[in-house]
Amino acid sequence: QVHLVESGGGLVQAGGSLRLSCAASGSIFSLYTMGWYRQAPGKQRELVAIITSGGNTNYADSVKGRFTISRDNARNTVYLQMNILKPEDTAVYYCYAKYASDYWGQGTQVTVSS
Repeated sequence: QVHLVESGGGLVQAGGSLRLSCAASGSIFSLYTMGWYRQAPGKQRELVAIITSGGNTNYADSVKGRFTISRDNARNTVYLQMNILKPEDTAVYYCYAKYASDYWGQGTQVTVSS
């Protein structure tokens, strides 16, 4: 079982920045694929960014060039640096881990005002 705890959400004006953090349990964090998903009201959950155990990354087209995913294996933590935020980035952001099974955090709200 992998437990994920997100932090760093909040309210920001358009054009601003936020950094989300996700702390994971387990002694083999470096082997997990980690990612961030988001779900806006009335919409399906969608992939934002993912980072493999080897450090390869992939991003949704809508966030490329603005968001950066990274991981610190010594701290069992994955980050999502979000820059040039837009109102359409408003959503609940969920941390995701994959190691044999899929695991989800409880979510953190990000609200971008225009």
